[in-house]
Amino acid sequence: MKIVAMALGLLLAGWYAAGRAPSVEAAETTAEAKVLLTVTGRIDAKGGAKGATFDLAALRALPTTTFQTATIWTEGRPTFTGVSLRVLLDAVHATGRSIHAVALNDYAVDIPVADAVEGGPIVAYEIDGKALPIRNRGPLWIVYPYDAKSDYRSEVIYARSIWQLDRIEIRD
Repeated sequence: MKIVAMALGLLLAGWYAAGRAPSVEAAETTAEAKVLLTVTGRIDAKGGAKGATFDLAALRALPTTTFQTATIWTEGRPTFTGVSLRVLLDAVHATGRSIHAVALNDYAVDIPVADAVEGGPIVAYEIDGKALPIRNRGPLWIVYPYDAKSDYRSEVIYARSIWQLDRIEIRD
């Protein structure tokens, strides 16, 4: 009984100290370490049932795509940088036919996997070399290269250009 009381006392003391003193782990946490995107559904990823999660560093570790394009939401032709939607789907071994994309405010849109082609949309995390803040459609925005072909300049594609992207579910 005395050992249990001592163990409980040490546990409580450690718990108290951990709550009062900053930990090394907390000090090393940066904005890049925050999960920005969760991909679930028909995927084969290490995250298992919880899906695959990506922080900014994980997104930047994937091959980068950059292009300039005019949008109906911005002025001029900003430069967008991110990961190709095709590369992202390949990274999680997606096998479905539909991408159910959901924003931070729970706005959702369905995008056919067929849209995820080379030279197609990206999951942008930068605009003109700067991170996309939440107040300016960030931290992630599915952006099509609207200037690349006229098919990308339609109401259907504009509706698929979801900003403040938070999660994706791959569906049949």
